[in-house]
Amino acid sequence: MITKLLIANRGEIACRIARTAHRMGVRTVAVFSDADRNAPHVRLCDEAIHLGPAPAAESYLIAEKIIAAAKRTGADAIHPGYGFLSENADFAEAVEDAGIIFVGPTAETIRAMGSKSAAKDLMEEAGVPVTPGYQGEDQSLRTFRDAAERIGYPVLLKATAGGGGKGMRMVEKEADLADTLDSARREAKSAFGDERFLIEKYVPHARHLEVQIFGDGKGNVVHMFERDCSVQRRHQKIIEEAPAPDLPPGVRAKLLEAGVNAGKAVNYRGAGTVEFLYDTGGQDGGQVYFMEMNTRLQVEHPVSEMITGLDFVEWQLRIASGDGLPYRQEDIVELGHAFEARLYAEDASQNFAPSIGTLTTLHLPGGRARIDSGVEEGQTITPHYDPMIAKIITHGARRSIALNRLVMALEETRVAGLETNAPFLHRLAQHPKFVRGEVSTRFIEHHGSELFDEPAPDAPVWAAAALFLRDVPDAPAAPAFRLNRAAHEVLWLEHDGEPALFHLYHEEDGYHAVLEPDASAAARREGREAKPAQSFTFTGTRAANGEISLTVNGRRLTAKAARHGKGVRIWLGAEQFDIRLVDPLTGAQSEGSTEGSLTAPMPGIVTLLNAKPGDEIAAGASLLVMEAMKMEHSIKAPSAGVLKAYRFSPGDQVKEGDLLVEFEAAE
Repeated sequence: MITKLLIANRGEIACRIARTAHRMGVRTVAVFSDADRNAPHVRLCDEAIHLGPAPAAESYLIAEKIIAAAKRTGADAIHPGYGFLSENADFAEAVEDAGIIFVGPTAETIRAMGSKSAAKDLMEEAGVPVTPGYQGEDQSLRTFRDAAERIGYPVLLKATAGGGGKGMRMVEKEADLADTLDSARREAKSAFGDERFLIEKYVPHARHLEVQIFGDGKGNVVHMFERDCSVQRRHQKIIEEAPAPDLPPGVRAKLLEAGVNAGKAVNYRGAGTVEFLYDTGGQDGGQVYFMEMNTRLQVEHPVSEMITGLDFVEWQLRIASGDGLPYRQEDIVELGHAFEARLYAEDASQNFAPSIGTLTTLHLPGGRARIDSGVEEGQTITPHYDPMIAKIITHGARRSIALNRLVMALEETRVAGLETNAPFLHRLAQHPKFVRGEVSTRFIEHHGSELFDEPAPDAPVWAAAALFLRDVPDAPAAPAFRLNRAAHEVLWLEHDGEPALFHLYHEEDGYHAVLEPDASAAARREGREAKPAQSFTFTGTRAANGEISLTVNGRRLTAKAARHGKGVRIWLGAEQFDIRLVDPLTGAQSEGSTEGSLTAPMPGIVTLLNAKPGDEIAAGASLLVMEAMKMEHSIKAPSAGVLKAYRFSPGDQVKEGDLLVEFEAAE
């Protein structure tokens, strides 16, 4: 049995592995970069070894340092987690050559499945159905054009060494193929060091299904049923569930059989996931096609744990120790339904762009949900790693129960200091079609108008914000802000760049409020149409924990509040609203905006300039491409105009807020 385990990872998965290891009586060793010196996974383990600077390429991706750390601490096994070196065959081989147990499949299996093109060839030989496409060595544009014409548009470009949605692009017409392939190759080369691609038929009404398997490396493979991971953004999963809803029994049987056969074809050892595309438009309930095999533990494995009652990390450690499969297939029983929602530091309204900053408030739901997290309040989300904050996992005897628990858990989730996708996840989980299990890989694309429709603040939000901001010690001074509290106070508030005057009249039993939206002098000068004023009465008290008890027009409710940037973040249920108190002498100004310029939304590297100084630019045209968090981000023209100058060249490192482009809008 393994006695000391080095965890070659960080964050949530490192914490999750450490907890199981400790329960099994296995000592643990953490590794960390400069950015993670005080991270929770470092404190959770028995020992910790420093690897180097924050960039993963200088720390978590250096195999020699990790193996040296294992030898130095006497660890007899290394668990790679997911990401980083988890699917690196050379690393797995080096670990075992050093006389250390690698908790995962053999290097031979990882190599066989690491190339999406080679994996498809192998699965075809094993009789596993594969998606129509091309996965050959000829990587010329002409070959890709011929393949796309043969299988028909739309098509999907996929990096052969890819994973996690990176280096994946959908192409709808031939005119877009060349530019899209160039962009995808740049991203794949940066993320994986390999710019080879394959092309597949894009199935518009598809679901993304996967089968969790375990093998003993001796030909025995079992499955832990299937998961549905269809709901994705940027080809990355955000809500997963098990089992898949509304799946015809015949399709399910075919899917599970194909998953087990895929594992047997490579004599699989340990935990793995076989991913399939389910074309719901086919005959006999539809067809399933092999996409890829992930030779590691998946991010979404907790939903399968919840419906089987098994600990998959324990299974990994027992198999790696030579114990074989703990259970036979007939001993593995399906129990109820489970969901997982991935809470990310990202701005859903800005195409899910990662959000960098310090978690000034982090409140995750307890009781209703299992929380897998590797960060804590006060910790900074950096541009160096994946921006996941936590996984929120719920279980119930029926799908409806598990989903209701997920909705309530998301309502209890509160994060301030940066942006998160929590409100978006809540809207998604309540969407009528999601509730009915009518999902596909284009769910977000098809229902974006409802999912991205953020509500405007109503009377309770303004009342809660006023109660909070009146007591903030470093708020801008306003004429009515005095300790004796005049009978009439005026607060100048701002939400989403829109200013409003908040008149607060003190009455014997509370307050009478009048909100005049869009009341700035600038708005009047620009001749904007005046929005109607709101009038309401309220009473309220604010507790030290940020809870605000309100009665608004006779309706009682509770809001939560916390400092966020230069203002307050108010939560009513799962929706959040950011309100600022602005200086009445200067008016409401959008923070960080510079007229006529375009700035970096986050730290990154400039990779491509798409125009020349002096060029006339159409509104929405891409001016510059930068890479951050291993994803490409296009900086686009806010309007038609002229590009005056670039401030950086390809390869230059930029900081958040750096001026990238000088741009002059057309009159």
